Amino acid sequence: MMDIMSHMESADMLMPQMLPPPPGSFADREELIQHAGDYAVSQGYIVTIKQSKKDKVVVLGCDRGGVYRDRRKPIDESSAEHTRKRKSGSRLTNCPFELVGKKDDDVWVLSVKNGMHNHEPIRDISEHPAARRFSEKEVMLIKEMTDAGLKPRQIIKRLKQSNPEILSTSKNVYNVKAKFRRGSLTVRNYKSLRLPKVDAVSSQASIIIEPSWKQRNPPRVPNLIGGSFVDSQSFVSIDVNNPATQHIVSQVPLTTGEELRAAVFAAKQAFPLWRDTPVSTRQHIMLKLLDLIRRDIDKIALSISTEHGKILKEAYGDVQRGIEAMEHICGLTTSQMGDFTSNVSSGVDTFSIRAPLGVCAGICSHHFPAMVPLWMFPISLICGNTFILKPSEKAPGASIVLAELAMEAGLTPGVLNVVHGNNDIINSMCDDDDIKAISYVGSKTDGMYIYARASARGKRVQTNVGAKNVAVVMPDARFDSTLHALVSAGFGAVGQKCTSLSAVIFVGCLEQWENILVERVQALKVKAGTEPDADLGPVISKQVKAQICNLIQISLDNGARLVLDGRHVVVSGYEHGNFLGPTILDITSNLACYKDEISGPVLLLMQAVCLEQAIHLINSDRSGSGASIFTTSGLVARKFQTEVEATQVGINVTLPSPLPNFSVTGARESFAGDQIFYGKAGLHFYTQVKTVTQQWRDAQAPQMDYLPPALETMAMTHN
Repeated sequence: MMDIMSHMESADMLMPQMLPPPPGSFADREELIQHAGDYAVSQGYIVTIKQSKKDKVVVLGCDRGGVYRDRRKPIDESSAEHTRKRKSGSRLTNCPFELVGKKDDDVWVLSVKNGMHNHEPIRDISEHPAARRFSEKEVMLIKEMTDAGLKPRQIIKRLKQSNPEILSTSKNVYNVKAKFRRGSLTVRNYKSLRLPKVDAVSSQASIIIEPSWKQRNPPRVPNLIGGSFVDSQSFVSIDVNNPATQHIVSQVPLTTGEELRAAVFAAKQAFPLWRDTPVSTRQHIMLKLLDLIRRDIDKIALSISTEHGKILKEAYGDVQRGIEAMEHICGLTTSQMGDFTSNVSSGVDTFSIRAPLGVCAGICSHHFPAMVPLWMFPISLICGNTFILKPSEKAPGASIVLAELAMEAGLTPGVLNVVHGNNDIINSMCDDDDIKAISYVGSKTDGMYIYARASARGKRVQTNVGAKNVAVVMPDARFDSTLHALVSAGFGAVGQKCTSLSAVIFVGCLEQWENILVERVQALKVKAGTEPDADLGPVISKQVKAQICNLIQISLDNGARLVLDGRHVVVSGYEHGNFLGPTILDITSNLACYKDEISGPVLLLMQAVCLEQAIHLINSDRSGSGASIFTTSGLVARKFQTEVEATQVGINVTLPSPLPNFSVTGARESFAGDQIFYGKAGLHFYTQVKTVTQQWRDAQAPQMDYLPPALETMAMTHN
């Protein structure tokens, strides 16, 4: 008996996980049944009605049986009595899967009574007889042929002459005839699934199930839960607008708490299998994902430019930086090795391993729609964790494409999940006890809130926030190369990135630089990001544009000098776009625009008497993210890199953003958390050190004479 039970348990462990649809609320009974049926198809099983009280409740079950069991007792061969041998019969046990839909205040609520199955998923959904029932025209033909006296097998044969792909059986015809007797001719009562769409090019018939989220206009961004892209049951959505035209690109649902719990459940269920997957296998999947990203880089870049507003060149750069991070991550598998000390005492070895944490999560801002997600989930997954990604509600498209490619690369269902939303879903992620770590990149206010709330629940947290970069230009700096660097860093990506240059401190005279700087900035072309000759695209939203204009006006009211005004720029053909032209202000350090981050195409100019004063201005800033110096003096550069307190320092470069083999850093208010992003530090964030002390005793081996005090207590306890 114990052997049978252990065999069944091991079979259950090997059985692929088939998740129930996430619970939710629906407008009517038919929508609830359709949702359960669509989700079941994506998981490889069939949902049909088990019992229905049409106005109040519907019970749904799995239409596929599970384990075959003998229903006759085994024959005792050693018995002296002659027993006539009979064939051992078997019956197909019903699947225990069960859903319940109840009507509550004009809304149908779906709940999962038993989400488990006792069978494997259907590899090809067309194998199931319910996969292809009858169209309305075919139902009427069945009625005509039934009235003419044809038998079900004859009817099926006639139907297949006109439609060779039909998969229904004589039993299905009997069911249709039963409906006729009850006076029902509603087609939807005869089919469990949507009709297949056959690819005319393919020689084999294949079922293409069009998900409901793609059928909407505009399309609704789906969640990825348990390996399937599913439409959220939330009734509330946020429009994703093209910032150059204000056209609605898509809609982002505000994911419900039940759907987040379903995603966490899927990630938690997938964790043991993914943790035990060999490191080399996880690495191969990430390498496959890398190839797929390179293949579809045009699609990802266009999505970024359409939703965010970046010019295409910068959108490609966004993806490329993510690729660079992944390339390094795929080589980090050797860094997961622990330490080993043999024979710390007689027959006792001690070693350490880097173990995954469990379910981790990432919350992304809109600044880098591709790079930031690729900072997060690949390194987490390659370390053996499962992951829940929440893209920015302003630019979710790139994350969805990356998730699709991850599934195509062979990622186990449930290992990567994607949910959408705003503050409510973030709060739920911070509070969920099954989520062990959270990564965030974005604004300072949101980042500090996430850090405080998540760390209070004992989670690991890393937040890169409030980035501000300042450049110092010495009198001996090279003129042309310095001006080129200041223009590209100050206005690239319309200032909406953490590597943008916020302010320039000129040591000595400002006038010799200002006129030529303005001349070069005025040559920049402000157009839609998808235009091939664009230098600056729009900012991401009207609200962001209003905030930037407000900060500019406050600075002017408090004494700033307007060197170049870009607030009133109009782009022909895109009059409704969120465009801001390059703006330059001459300020002092006590103004709000220097103390706060301006996420827009605004460059602040300042003056300092000497290098020491410039360093003091940088060190007094609260963010402390990045600082650069332009000079031809090695002595000045060395003094600067030693005394400046910013954690990312550039010398004759304005973008002090390190390559992936060096972790991105932050200081003071620009970072909060346990470990910094990517590189070896990122690997340490997503793993924990586990120390193991082991002892093996042979029956013939002599007993130990001595144990160190720290191990002696442990040995006595185990003995």
